[in-house]
Amino acid sequence: MTDDTTTDDREAPAKTPVADGSGIVAPDDETPTWRERKERHVGLARLTYEYFERARREDQDLRTESDYVERDVLAFPTWPHETVRNLSIATFFVGMIIFLSATLPPHIGDPANPSSTPAIILPDWYLYWSFGLLKLNPLNPELAVLGGQKIMADRTYGVLANVVVVSIIAVVPFLNKGAARRPVEQPFWAAVGVFGVVFAFTISLLSVKNIIPMNVDLLFDLTFLAPVVTGMITYAVLKTMREGYMYDLNRRYYRLRPPK
Repeated sequence: MTDDTTTDDREAPAKTPVADGSGIVAPDDETPTWRERKERHVGLARLTYEYFERARREDQDLRTESDYVERDVLAFPTWPHETVRNLSIATFFVGMIIFLSATLPPHIGDPANPSSTPAIILPDWYLYWSFGLLKLNPLNPELAVLGGQKIMADRTYGVLANVVVVSIIAVVPFLNKGAARRPVEQPFWAAVGVFGVVFAFTISLLSVKNIIPMNVDLLFDLTFLAPVVTGMITYAVLKTMREGYMYDLNRRYYRLRPPK
C-alpha cells in the first residue's frame, strides 16, 4: 500500500482552532490593537454578519419554544391610575409656580420712554442666534458693476441669512436617513451637529458684541472659524474611534467565543 502523503504535508504544523475557522476573530484573552483592527477589515464585516445571523436564529428559537400568548392590553387603565398620577404631578408643579410667584415677584422697572432709543437692544436669549445673523454686514457683497454699491440692504441680507440657516436645519433630517443613533456610528452627521451647536453659540456672542470684552474683528472671525474647527475635530475623533467601537460592540453583543 503506497503512502501518498508528501513530506511537506507530514511536517506541516497543525493550525490553532479559532472562533470562525478563518483566523479573523481574536480569542477572548487577546485584545487586538488599533493597528490590528485597521488591518482586519474583512474580520469586522464577518463578525458583524455572524452577530446579526446568530441574533436572528436565537430570536426565532425563542419564539418557537415559547408558549406565551400576547394579550390585547398590557398597561394600566387610564382611570384611575394614569389620571390620578398626572393630576398629582400637574398640581404639584402649578403649586410651585404659584408659590414662587407669590414669594419672589418679578421686578418691574421704570416704564419705557418712547422718545429715546436704548443703547443696547436685545431679544430674548433663545433668539440671540437669529439676532446675530442680522449683523453680518461685512459679508454683504459689494459689486463693482453697481459702482461699489451693495446688491441689497444689510437688513434684507440679514433676513435672507435667517431663511438660509433655518432652511438648512429643516433639510438635515431628510438627508440623514440612517438608523444609527450613536455619534460614533455616524461621524459625519455628528460633526454637522457639533458645527451647528457651536455656530449657534458663536453667532449669539456676535449679536451682543457691544458688551463682549473682545476685539470685534477677532470675534467676527471666531464666529465662523470655531464651528469649522470643532466640526473637523469631532469628525476626526469619531472616525478614529468608530472601527474599534464597532468591533467591541459586536463582540460584546454577539458573545462570540473560540472553541475550548
